[in-house]
Formats: sequence, C-alpha cells, structure tokens
Amino acid sequence: MAEKISQYRADRIRKLKDLREKGVNPYPYKYEINAKSIELKKKYDAISPEEHVDNEYSLAGRIMQIRNMGKACFLNLQDEVGKIQIYIQVDTVGKDNFKLLKKLDIGDIFGVKGNIFKTKTEEVTINVKEFTILTKSIEQLPEKHHGLVDKEIKFRKRYLDLIVNPEVKEVFKKRSLMISTIRKFLDKRNYMEVETPLLQTQYGGANARPFETHINAWDMKMFLSISPELYLKRLIVGGFEKVYTICKNFRNEGVDHSHNPEFTMIEIYEAYKDYKDMMKLIEDCYEFVCLKINGTTNVLKNVRDHETGVIKEVKLNFKAPWKRITMVDSIKEHLDIDVNEMSIEELKKYLIKKKIELKKKDMSWGDCIIEIFDELIEPKIIQPTHIYNRPKESTPLCKELRGDDRFVEQCEPICCGMEIGNMYSELNDPLKQNELLEEQAKLLRAGGDESHPMDEDFINAIDVGLPPTGGIGWGIDRMAIILLNQDSIRDVLLFPTMKNETNEEEKQ
Repeated sequence: MAEKISQYRADRIRKLKDLREKGVNPYPYKYEINAKSIELKKKYDAISPEEHVDNEYSLAGRIMQIRNMGKACFLNLQDEVGKIQIYIQVDTVGKDNFKLLKKLDIGDIFGVKGNIFKTKTEEVTINVKEFTILTKSIEQLPEKHHGLVDKEIKFRKRYLDLIVNPEVKEVFKKRSLMISTIRKFLDKRNYMEVETPLLQTQYGGANARPFETHINAWDMKMFLSISPELYLKRLIVGGFEKVYTICKNFRNEGVDHSHNPEFTMIEIYEAYKDYKDMMKLIEDCYEFVCLKINGTTNVLKNVRDHETGVIKEVKLNFKAPWKRITMVDSIKEHLDIDVNEMSIEELKKYLIKKKIELKKKDMSWGDCIIEIFDELIEPKIIQPTHIYNRPKESTPLCKELRGDDRFVEQCEPICCGMEIGNMYSELNDPLKQNELLEEQAKLLRAGGDESHPMDEDFINAIDVGLPPTGGIGWGIDRMAIILLNQDSIRDVLLFPTMKNETNEEEKQ
C-alpha cells in the first residue's frame, strides 16, 4: 500500500528538495564538535549579562525550538546532555545563509560554530559565526507541550521517547552506569567475567519454559538460554574458582510489570563458599551500586500497596546487612501460623480458605508452604529481606539444609514485593544430583511445562567433581526498576518485547 504522506511530511520533503537545489547537502558525512551544551552552560554561568567570550566552540544537536525575529533567529539545540540557546544574525552569517534557516524544522539536526555570550535575561547562548545543516528530518516530532505520554508509543518508538522526554535518557544512562559499577565491584574482588552460550542443545538451570529454534546447517533443534547456571558450574569443575556472567536469558512464560520474555541477569559462582556468603555478596554489591548512582544507600521508590492498590513513596535502605529470616519464620511473623506443625491436609485447607488455587493435584507439603509464601507474604515485603531455607521442592540444584532435609540452603532476597535474586549452596553430590535431575526429566515427559530435560554432560561434569560452591543470580532489570524508581520492567528496557500491532488504530 502506498505510504500516506501527511501535509507536514510533504512540506519537509519540499524543503529538502529546495536545499539540494541550492547546492546544500542535507546529509553530510561528519561534523567536528568540541563542546557539549551543559558543559558550556556550567562553565559560563558566572559571566555577566551581555558579556561575550572570545573562545570559539563547535557543537551539534537536534533543533527543539525555532524563534524567527526578522534579521535574527533564536534556536534551542538539544544534544546528548541537554539544551542550549543558539543566536544567529543575518549580518554575521550573510543573507544567503540566513535564508537557509527558513528550510529548518523542529527535529532537524544542526551544527554550529561560534562564541559564548549571556543575554539580558541571563541565558548562556552561542553567537553563531557559521552553521551546517547535518540532517533534515522529514517526520514531525510529537507536539512539544504534551510530549510523548502514550506508553505503547513510548515503548514501540523509544527513539521518539528519548528525544522528547530527556528524563528517560537519564534512566538509561544510570542503568548503564549500574552495570559497569557491578563489573567494577566484582573485578576488584578478582571474579573473572566469562561468556556462556545463548544457543543450547539442552536447557536447564531454572524452572522455565524455553524458546525453541533450529540450526538449518545441522538440522538440529536448539533452545535459547533460560539460565547460564549449568555452564558456569562446568567452569568451577574445570578449576576456575570465581566466575560471573552478565547475559541475556529467554523464558517463554508470562509477561507483566516485572517479567519480559528477554531479560538481563547476572550469575556468580565461587568455589568453597555457601549461600550465606552469597547473601553478603549481593548486599555489598547493592550498597556499592547505590552509592555510585544515587550517592546514598537510601532509595525513594513508588510502591503500590498489594491490598489497596494505593501508590506510596517509600524510602528503601540498602545498607548492609539486610534483614534475614527463614521462609517458615516469615510466614509465622505475617500470618501467625506455624507451617512446621501443620500437615499437608491442613496446609491445603488453609490455601482453600484463603482462596488460593491449588496449582496441581499432587501438591506436596513443601509446595503448599511455597504457595502460601508466594501469594500471601512476598507481595507485602517492601524493604530488602533475605528469605532463606526454602522447601526442597524449590529446586533440584541445591544442597539440603544442614539438620533438616525437608528444606534446602536456598535464599531469595525480596524487595518491593518481588523476588530480586536467588542463591544456593550448590548441590555437588553427583548421585543425588543425577537422581533429582532424572525426576525433573520425568516431570517433563509427563507434560510439565517448567521442568527440564536431563543434561548428561552436566551430570558428567558433576561426576568429575564440583567443589563446595556458592552461587547467586539476580535480575539486572529488576535492580534497575528499584534503584531508578521505575514502575515496570518496560521502563528500564530500551526495546521491550511488544505484541504485534493488530490494527490501524493501534499503529496511529
């Protein structure tokens, strides 16, 4: 279908043709700059009104406002770091060049060279000696007074969001700083960053449904990684003692404010440590990152009340150590029941009483405890809290709790009503590991969506000998949601996964 050209677009294309007819290339190859907007405004903030500075600067950016005043023109130029006012006089640039300004539109990219002065209204401004049109935009930007507020358009057209909502750009700058700070934290402690496959012949390391793909050259089914865990453990077996990876994972499951099918996480493994060492590691890392990006371990976060739906601003404190409590004691603290003293029948009755759906017919004692916690307790935990010693049904990859084999040495830190990490004393008994993974494989064959197949090579690696090991993983995206005070995972992903647009109304 032929493209429907709006009047605005047609007008811009006409101006583009006019520029070319005048011998102006509206898309030159490069432009040398030596300054940024905010740097200049800070540097010359103290000069007097109408004072001029001889130093000449060159900068470039997108035109966000145009004010023609006959023989002079004011522009607002936006570069990566902010905005600065531009002043162009016909007597300075010449009549022919000044006429070219009539071919400019909001959204065009513009390069200027000139010196600094301050206007009577005390605005640091560039007095332009020469200018260059760097990119002629043929698409209109969103209307400046209302900006871009439609969430769907913001996520689908992030480039527009970044142009018209500068605060969004700051979120992603801080996200980038957050990730580089995590790396510095681990590098200082001599952890080695490694890479693990995203395309895998076997999937495992988490209870999740995978995405399937196919290698045509080998006619072989492959899976996108749901977790790097099993590969990182192979490296510990191989003799590396402190390894980590920051990687993409893909899980073919529900999408909501804290879940996206494609997400970024970090996993860390260290030989001769256990889950309590990993608790301290994440506490220290969060504290280090908070201080770097916010200057304090206190974080203001808008949190929705689980029961009332009311959003309140809460001050979170990530100063180590965090609160630590077992899952059983947490349930007792919030609900005043001791699940340790309850039979499986009593637990099921309690779930039914609380109108919580039994997810499967053969729910075990541990399954019921997990369900009670997940549905009734987790959403209420706001401050960072370690919930440890979970029922053994949680995972087949973790050591039994010393002194009580109904539980495993697993910890999940909770914050703002959601799980923000997972850590184990890693199971390294090869016979027990083989037995538990075989049970997972049986569940998969029986139709279990989130069970995973037997990975014979991983079992062989454990047979060779995995030393006592502590492991931890946490979501980079959820970390960003909390530390940057955002509402959902889509707000911290530059390009979140979106449904296909199904009709013209949505496209508009």
